[in-house]
Amino acid sequence: MTLTCAIVDDEPLALDLLEAYAEKTPFLTLKGKYASAVEAMEGLQQTPVDLLFLDIQMPELDGLEFAHMVKPRTRIIFTTAFGQYALDSYRVNALDYLLKPISYKDFLEAGNKALQWFEMKEASGNRAPAEGDEYIYVKSDYKLMQIALNDILYIEGLKDYVKIYVENEPRPVISLMSLKSVEEHLPSGRFLRVHRSYIVQKSKIRLVDRGRIVFGKEYIPVSDSYKQPLQSYLNDKTIT
Repeated sequence: MTLTCAIVDDEPLALDLLEAYAEKTPFLTLKGKYASAVEAMEGLQQTPVDLLFLDIQMPELDGLEFAHMVKPRTRIIFTTAFGQYALDSYRVNALDYLLKPISYKDFLEAGNKALQWFEMKEASGNRAPAEGDEYIYVKSDYKLMQIALNDILYIEGLKDYVKIYVENEPRPVISLMSLKSVEEHLPSGRFLRVHRSYIVQKSKIRLVDRGRIVFGKEYIPVSDSYKQPLQSYLNDKTIT
């Protein structure tokens, strides 16, 4: 699989360096390089690409602002000299975040992450998750992580991110996304929403105490609007 790409950077040296990196990467085909986001707007309309290497600090229109204008099919890897923008890059669903000066090793690792993302997308064909699916991928701490569905205990949704609690792991996997987006990629036959902030794996429910689901020392609340589906599942499995 090959990916088309473009580069946006107002620094000529950085632009030339990334161009050289792209041209020697076998799975990348460079379709354009632009000295500003304003220039890139017109160029990308005429020649859309799969992957965009995008600088953040630029005059007129910065990279974070421009990222909101890029078509959803184009994935973004930010390139910048300033580490404080890392969290903002997650908010626009960037695939990666490279700090200058950028080595070819770092560039290649980010490119491979993008390639893996597009290969997964192609393999899934954007289909709905099936009951036979064995794992999902999530972005966490600048990495694309595979999580086995069978190992997930429950998922907690917070304001801008989720915590995925995995069996036999001391800490949850944290990813900047909404609980709704996670729910859409889970097979509904295996997972159940029990609260606006919680999804549980039905087969992992070991104890229900006074209307709350217990995982170790954690008590998961069940809201009124989600009680009936949970009760129906428990009734089907309860021997009386």
